[in-house]
Amino acid sequence: MKLAKAMATVAGLTGLSRIAGFIRDILTAAILGAGPLADAFFVALKLPNFFRRVTAEGAFSVAFVPLYSEKLEKEDRARADLFASNAFMVMLSFLTVLTLLALAAMPYIIDVIAPGFESGSERYEAAIELSRITFPYLLFMSLTALLGGVLNALDRFAPFAFAPVLFNLCLIAALLLNGFFESAGHALSYGILAAGVLQLLWLYTSARRQGFHLKIAVPRIDADMKRLFKLMGPGIIGAGVVHINLFADMIIASFLQEGSISFLYYADRLNQLPLGVVGIAVGTALLPMLSKALAADNLEEGRNLFNRALEFCLLLALPAALALGVIAHELVTVLFQRGAFDAHDTQMTSMVLICYAIGLPAYIATKVFATAHWARHDTKTPVKISIFATLINIALCLVFIQFIGVAGIALGTGLTGWLQFAAYVRSLRAHPAARFDERFRRAAPRIILSSCIMAATLFVVARLLQGMIYEPGIPKYIALAALVASGLIAYAASTHISGAFKLTDLKRYLVKRTKT
Repeated sequence: MKLAKAMATVAGLTGLSRIAGFIRDILTAAILGAGPLADAFFVALKLPNFFRRVTAEGAFSVAFVPLYSEKLEKEDRARADLFASNAFMVMLSFLTVLTLLALAAMPYIIDVIAPGFESGSERYEAAIELSRITFPYLLFMSLTALLGGVLNALDRFAPFAFAPVLFNLCLIAALLLNGFFESAGHALSYGILAAGVLQLLWLYTSARRQGFHLKIAVPRIDADMKRLFKLMGPGIIGAGVVHINLFADMIIASFLQEGSISFLYYADRLNQLPLGVVGIAVGTALLPMLSKALAADNLEEGRNLFNRALEFCLLLALPAALALGVIAHELVTVLFQRGAFDAHDTQMTSMVLICYAIGLPAYIATKVFATAHWARHDTKTPVKISIFATLINIALCLVFIQFIGVAGIALGTGLTGWLQFAAYVRSLRAHPAARFDERFRRAAPRIILSSCIMAATLFVVARLLQGMIYEPGIPKYIALAALVASGLIAYAASTHISGAFKLTDLKRYLVKRTKT
């Protein structure tokens, strides 16, 4: 499957997930709001996701997928599947123990990740209770990620990309049935647990359809697993350091006014729409393809994959970042301001969103550069860059919160993204597969110009529709739709006229390559 077609598949299904996620977030804001219970739930949500991203989607995936792809390329399917089955059993054993230990030690864990929650307070007690419900999600989703890695290496990207849709549907159902639970926070927590089980069943069924048969056996620490652990070691540190940034943000926010963690969450959800759709699409599709190209010593193919992925990122990430910055208040008002989410919450959340958007293009672009390292089995360089970025991020957050409060956390994170991007560019400057080609050099300035034209259009149209945006009822939805449409039309027209991207390119991108 061609890179662009694979990325389109993942991006389309991830986009569907984000739409479901927005429905979920709109309901969450209206029912849960941004108070103490909301802060406690968002801690309970982030805790298993932190370990999942480090162990499963972080270190494990970037080590497992290249090794599994290499076995498919150099050995055969049977040996590759045997390796995957053993990795499944090792992960099941380790994460079961980790989950039981975490459930027992949850009060101490909350003391570490949310030290601003005063012992005995509503936030503190709820965070412990809800985290015990959500933490087993780590086990189910980590096994799901392994099966997703197998499918991605087989160029079957749709099943794993669809899994987050199931997650969001479970949480929507939980919110609609929240009257049967002690609180909306409890309903959401049990929804997360149910989602983990459902996602695992979905990926297991999908993998079996592709001929993968899980071999249940005593886990073995053989040569392949030792090699996997060797690659995972730096990856765990690197992925852990990256997500320590998120926990550092939460730790700092726990000392600020009540609702600060919630403001960060809601703003990040909007920021995650392009970051998730584009970043996940690029990382998911690029890693197995680039791994196979480099394993076959095909530098020309590797360079083309690298540049097209980077071009795809710039084409979508830059206008998304400018749009989020220019119409942040309008987006938050229409999407979240209702029920328990009031005008003050909108103001705070929109400030945070503007600051997050500053670093959005950089964080998406680093997905491409990091993937280039992982495809070469180099997990050490991303670790060094991640440690550097984490230290800078924490320092900047602590400085900026003195002046702009919780928005300072997002501003520090946004600026750190660009420092991280510069470090990645420097780290790969000598690698032949990571050099910018003529096509990218020609397209980049035109994409930047087109994005600026779109941003100016959004600014003008937002001022014209300001009266409708803040009216209750249907008019504000019509106004937001018109605002978004004006930005899309302006960007599509300017990219076509400037030659940054033409409609004829779309057909060429999606046609499967016949060149061998």
